Amino acid sequence: MGIALFIATSSAFAQSNTYTKINFDKTCTIISEYEQGVEVACSGYTGYPVIFSEGDLRQMVRFGHIAKLSDQWESFGQFNRANDTIEWRLKDKKPYAAILRYFIENSNDNGEHTKELKGQVLVVSTVGTHEKPTSCVIGYVDARANKNANKLAQELADTKATTFECGKNKPDFFGKKGKHSGSPSSYFE
Repeated sequence: MGIALFIATSSAFAQSNTYTKINFDKTCTIISEYEQGVEVACSGYTGYPVIFSEGDLRQMVRFGHIAKLSDQWESFGQFNRANDTIEWRLKDKKPYAAILRYFIENSNDNGEHTKELKGQVLVVSTVGTHEKPTSCVIGYVDARANKNANKLAQELADTKATTFECGKNKPDFFGKKGKHSGSPSSYFE
């Protein structure tokens, strides 16, 4: 698995980023299967796994060490799929946030999914640690509505990830929210 390291700076603190890919054929193990979906654990960034879940053509991805796998669902109301490239935001070589692009399958009045209606949203999430074993979405950046979407997602990760409390704080859109960005849905026990 090729991992590239890029150094960047932020006004909040010095950080870096690295990228990994989810490889379902080689680095993932099935945790559970159910009627309309599956949950798998995949290799992520150096000892921090990626937990991928799919149900009813909707996907959710969590990052790092997770204590309870069945206590949440965060996705979009529309059919969707996550990209396979993850950007990990790092401080002192430890990840504190992950950024993953989702493709949103919007439909027209006839129920057809067209390329023109497809949304792209960068989903920014916390990374679970042994001390704080939970991962959740902290916010969204509409990649079609914001020319600087990657930079906005990095800024969101760098300013909110370390203080965001899963199940208590609510994720929201950062930057412009366009008409193709979908309807995020969230459930916590």
